This record gives sequence, C-alpha cells and structure tokens, in this order.
Amino acid sequence: MTAQTDGFDRNSSPQHKKPGAEHAQAALPDLYRHVRARSVELIDGLSDADATVQSMPDASPAKWHLAHTSWFFEIMVLHRFVADYAPFDPRFDYLFNSYYDSVGERHPRPARGLLSRPTLDEVLTYRGHVDAAMAQLLRGAIPPQALALIELGCHHEQQHQELLLTDILHLFAANPLRPAYRAAAAPLPASDAAPLRFASIDGGMVEIGADGTGFSFDAEGPRHTTFIEPFDLATRLVTNREWQDFIEDGGYEDPRLWLSDGWAMARAQNWRAPLYWEQREGQMLVMTLEGMQLLQPDAPVSHVSYYEADAFASWSGMRLPSEFEWELAAGTVKLDQMFGAVWQWTRSAFAPYPRFRASSEAVGEYNGKFMSGQYVLRGSSLATPEGHSRPSYRNFFPPHARWQFTGLRLTRDGQGPI
Repeated sequence: MTAQTDGFDRNSSPQHKKPGAEHAQAALPDLYRHVRARSVELIDGLSDADATVQSMPDASPAKWHLAHTSWFFEIMVLHRFVADYAPFDPRFDYLFNSYYDSVGERHPRPARGLLSRPTLDEVLTYRGHVDAAMAQLLRGAIPPQALALIELGCHHEQQHQELLLTDILHLFAANPLRPAYRAAAAPLPASDAAPLRFASIDGGMVEIGADGTGFSFDAEGPRHTTFIEPFDLATRLVTNREWQDFIEDGGYEDPRLWLSDGWAMARAQNWRAPLYWEQREGQMLVMTLEGMQLLQPDAPVSHVSYYEADAFASWSGMRLPSEFEWELAAGTVKLDQMFGAVWQWTRSAFAPYPRFRASSEAVGEYNGKFMSGQYVLRGSSLATPEGHSRPSYRNFFPPHARWQFTGLRLTRDGQGPI
C-alpha cells in the first residue's frame, strides 16, 4: 500500500481462498492482535510532535496512520457487523478517511499535519476503543464477508506500518539535526557485492498472478496466462557503488538517457543523486532510520524514482524488467535480494489484469481507480512487515516518487532459441 492514495493506502477487495471459515476465524484474532500491537511498537519513542508533523503532501503523520487504520476497522467492520457499536468520536469519520469517496467527505490530505488534536494519547485511546469492540466481535460467530474484511484490514495496516517508517524517515531527513528514529545497530562487517551476473530465463507461456493460496489483494488477480520472450535478469540489485559510477559519468547531465518527463522532473527538482545522499567533507553520507550514516558502497541503491532507475538502466545498456518477467523469475530461479532490501521498479504500468473487476463496495475504491499514471514495483523492502511479501504482490507508485525504499534490478533481452 497511490496517485498516491495515502502514500500506499489503496487496498481493494481480497482475492484469496481459505481452508474453511472455522479455521479462518480461529487464526484471525492472533493476526489482528499481532498487527495492531506492532503498529504501536513502531511509534515507541516518538513525541506527540514527531507523530503530528507532516513533511510533504505525499507523506502522512505517524498519528494519522495510527488513527486511519483504526478508522478502517470502525467503518468497514464495526459499523456494519456490530448492531450496538458506539463510535469513539463521530468526528473522526471525517478526520481519518483517506480516499473512500463512497464513505463520505474527508479532511484534505495535504493538511493532515495540521491536526494537532486529537493528541497522540487520544489516538491511542481511540485504538483501544476499536480493539475492545473488535475483540468482542472476534469471540463470536462472524459472517464470511466480515472475516474477509478483517483480514483485509490487517494487511491494510501492515501497509501503513511500512508507510509510517518511510514517512518518519522523510520527516527526520528534513530536520537539520538529522535525528535517528532508532539507535544504530552494530555495523555489519564490510563485504563486497557479488559480481554482476545474469540468469537466463526461457520465458514462454506462463501463469501470472495470485494462485488463490493465502491472502492477496484484488489487483494481484485474476491469475492469467501471458507470453514472455526470453530474457536475462541480474542475480542481484544495483549497488550504491554502481550508482556513483553513473553520477561520475554524467548520468544526471545526459538527456539522452532520460524519458522526457523524467528529464524535466530531474531538472526542476535539481536531482543529482538519490534522495537522502549528502556530500560532507569529502565523504558521502546517507540519511537512514538510524540517522546519518556513511554510504555503504556495496549496499543496494535506494530512494530512486522510476525515472532515475530507467535512466540508469539505459546508461548500462540494459532495461528494467517487466513485472511479469520479475514474477516468473521469483518463482523459478534462485536470485539474491528479491525480497527484504528495496522495492524494485519494473517497466510495467499499473494496469488491470484480464477479467479484473473492482469490488462494488467501498473497499473497491483503492486499486481500480488508481490504475493510471503509476508504475509497478515488485519484491519488498527493509521496512516491509515480516510475512507481507509474496511473488505476486503489486506495489505501485507514480514515476517521480523517491521517498520509499525503492531500487532496481537490471534486465536484458535474451537470445531465445538458437
């Protein structure tokens, strides 16, 4: 989890199979408690001010993420399936709606940082109110439709957990003190990146999309057949060292490498390096969740836009993979860093799969209506919650977005049958 919705809040109806309603309901309370507790853990150590300030229109305050995810359960589940549910504060329906036009009016997204009230403590009390009502609901017999919405709400909240971290990083990077979100861990031993190699993949007629096992968002299906030409995919991600070579070779100065819109954006925004890189006294530093750190040359490059990723690929004499190439490789070839480092840009526009239909209910607003002007990313990042990634997952952002943990993997056309 938008043209940009709330950064990444664009879930629609789930596409998934369950081994049975009884099994699903038995597992759901633990999932709900785990996810809800994790969100609160993420704001440990943040002040009310830290959780209130909004650094840019595309980002949201941590406090807003905490409240909106509770709003989702209150509006989508409790109001519908608990006859005597008493809302915590009816005014929150307006404050913490994101982009659900069918639900009602909402506070303007760019002004979320002006919500000094409710306080962080009041938002946490709101979460407790919702959690108590949800716990009571989960103890009884739950209709299948409610089960699906509760599970969807848990995955929706995991998306906001990642957003909370990326938005806090952007906020703290805007502070001249460059504060750390968390204390720095012990440094890892220095190691060189593996040589850049390529895995050759035959392609052909392949099945793409969620296979119906476990949870998936609606945009991951329907599963369908598509044809893929032979291609070669890099066995690892592009590194900071390789990006420095791109910079030193004038990559940001050569319009021949760039898409027209990308070149205009790079000029307008004065892009000269990935977001959060800073040159100080002859050293390259980077802002991280642990504060300012020396750039690790062999770590995957992060915080680059689609435009920059595409320009780098052109400079390399290669290209970005399609999302279908990426998914095929993830399921058939052992490659490094497919998950858990950075989201990987693909050359694929975020568009509906064949036979895709958005839900007619309110939760159907978040995927279908944003299938314009976005590019697909695959994999997951270091900020993605554990268990929230899979080969069929389709993340998406507009091509200029840089504040997410986004990088790239190179691809080249294969030789095909000889």
